[in-house]
Amino acid sequence: MRHAALLAGTCLALMPLFAMPVFAQDQATEGEATELKPLVITTATRTSRPVSSIPGSVMVIEGEELEQQKKLAANASALVSKLVPGFSVSNQTLSGASETFRGRGVLVLVDGVARNTPLRDVSRVLSLVDLAKVERIEVVNGASSLYGSGATGGTINFITRKDATDKPSVTVETKVRAFTESLGKSAAPEVSISATQKLGNFDYLFSASGRKVRRTYDGDGRELPSDAMLGQGGGDRTDFGNLYARLGFEDESRRFEISGELVKMSQDPDWFTNFLANPAVPDFTSPYTGRPVTEDSKYFTARYSDSAFALGDLEVKAFHNDMEKRFPFTRFDTAVNNQVYYSGDPRNPQADYAQGTLYSKRTGINATVATPLDSIWQDMVLTWGLDFLHDETTQKIQNGWDIISPMRQNSVAAFAQLQAPVTDRLEIQGGVRYERFFLNVADFNRPAIYYINRPYPAIDVLGGSFEYDNWTFNLGGTFDLTPELQAFAGFSQGFSLTDIGGFTRRAGANSSAELCDAYGALACPGAGAPDYTVSYASIAPDPQVVNNYEIGMRGGWTDFGGSLSAFVSTSDDGVNYDVASNRVSQQKERIWGLEATGWWQATDSFTVGTVLSYQEGRYDADRDGDIDSWLPNNRIATPFRGMVYGTYVFENGLNLRGEVVFFSGRDKITTVPEIEGAALVNVMASKKVGEGELSFGIENLFDRDYMNPTASATRNNVVNGEGRTVSLSYKITF
Repeated sequence: MRHAALLAGTCLALMPLFAMPVFAQDQATEGEATELKPLVITTATRTSRPVSSIPGSVMVIEGEELEQQKKLAANASALVSKLVPGFSVSNQTLSGASETFRGRGVLVLVDGVARNTPLRDVSRVLSLVDLAKVERIEVVNGASSLYGSGATGGTINFITRKDATDKPSVTVETKVRAFTESLGKSAAPEVSISATQKLGNFDYLFSASGRKVRRTYDGDGRELPSDAMLGQGGGDRTDFGNLYARLGFEDESRRFEISGELVKMSQDPDWFTNFLANPAVPDFTSPYTGRPVTEDSKYFTARYSDSAFALGDLEVKAFHNDMEKRFPFTRFDTAVNNQVYYSGDPRNPQADYAQGTLYSKRTGINATVATPLDSIWQDMVLTWGLDFLHDETTQKIQNGWDIISPMRQNSVAAFAQLQAPVTDRLEIQGGVRYERFFLNVADFNRPAIYYINRPYPAIDVLGGSFEYDNWTFNLGGTFDLTPELQAFAGFSQGFSLTDIGGFTRRAGANSSAELCDAYGALACPGAGAPDYTVSYASIAPDPQVVNNYEIGMRGGWTDFGGSLSAFVSTSDDGVNYDVASNRVSQQKERIWGLEATGWWQATDSFTVGTVLSYQEGRYDADRDGDIDSWLPNNRIATPFRGMVYGTYVFENGLNLRGEVVFFSGRDKITTVPEIEGAALVNVMASKKVGEGELSFGIENLFDRDYMNPTASATRNNVVNGEGRTVSLSYKITF
């Protein structure tokens, strides 16, 4: 734990210089005082609690800050990457591949309901969150299990608008974003419309949005490829659509609401990708022959709350997610795609029907009660609840064959979280969650593969019924050093299910031992006759439990505030993907880091601020008991990253913002291309025009030609970042 001691000392030494505010800062116009009001967060405890009561790093993005970034950011991933310390640089595509939170997985929620697909952990989640209807983003840094599996590195909860009044309100926003390399070929239009109103005890919200992305370019004028990370999709030639509706009924203490959302996306590439080029570029000699990359997902939620419930504040949520995700068709490539479904022709080994689609249906019920225990101890609260989840996941290729074992899983969980003030200045909290899983893995025939330049026949994967459980704990406290400054420390655990479907997809080739067992002498001379059979029980991964240790400070004064924290996270079963062998392995690992935010309102008109983070990690690559190898770049692509910004509001209402976004390189892994650092400048201006607001923004102002660290780390090939873009938007509410 020498890293923990070092980080603790560094954190304590620097804490007085920083602070994320425990108060919300209202945007002040010239001559007005800044108003501070306590921040409240729901995501950290599943019930509304002041940020000051949370013994860990949390963040709330809302108000003017959120609105400014929504006008500039290409999608939710780009917005989060810029504002949240500890989150990786956005890879600027449809996918979240290699996008990590503190070097680990991130759980994405919308109104408290998870969008992830844990049985087959594909990464296309965050970029598809529609920001048009979002009024608030709550972020919990570090491991947590309050919402089940997935939050090994952090939790991000997008909260939809709840600003209905008796007067109907309609908001329309239009935007166009284009690359200066070719404005005509890249101009990408967006439009959104939303309506909300309260009618007596009823209220509604309706939102519809659409956007079209055309060609994209890097800073040197090269067109960016449509699938630079192999099988993930890109950031070009894509149509997005989103429909959302919510109807609510509320009386004095109770509220009931139902909501539904339709998410559609289609990317239609023109060309395959040349991965041998540096950087990767479209292969203009090879037209794309697959079907479009698509998303067709539906989300339904019903929520009931009762603040007058006999046992305390009650909330019950029922939800159903029906997700369908088709991925790009890819070609065999010895360097980056050495395992494909075999066509029968070694000259063109990839079968033309081998384009995968994921089907995942998740249905669940969550019940949460916040019970006051003032009769035992003043202001003590016990938050407790029960969760049930049913998950069905399959993945098929175009001829209907399964490429993972079809899976069904039920899970039941109970949790309890106790918060108690010990003194007027010290508050402690602790909790426990127990979850039991009932997994059914169906038998299936894994199709024949072509792996590292030789064919292997199809094999039978034998499934079965399995049960396993998991206990996770958390404990921490906060201490008010002054009315404005607070220290916190905490321990928390999170867990993940380790992509069960991915292991069955690679059945027979997850390891050398597995290859020899399934294929005998065909793969390993002297290994005996092949039986072409693998049992899931023999290849099943272990659930990953992550321990998170953290100390920090946060504070908020009239003119400045911020936060500083240090963390160490450990796991005995960390999950790492090796690009060269196309295999996933589990080993002990340790990650450590520092995170800081700060802001200073220098005058009534001028504010400056910063977001900074550092993280690094090692793992036991050779399993000799020593955690002495650096984690691969697809876990930590750039150890140090941050943003420095300034805003100025003129007397005529013109609002200017400038920001410098920067990240370091990484040279720890000598067998792959070195990650290169960069610094990018963005500017934005907005002003009220007529009844609405007109905004103009430029990203990568100096058209810097740079390497996208996260995208490049996914397949260990150089992928460039986006060049200079300009955006123009107009928003009006009536």
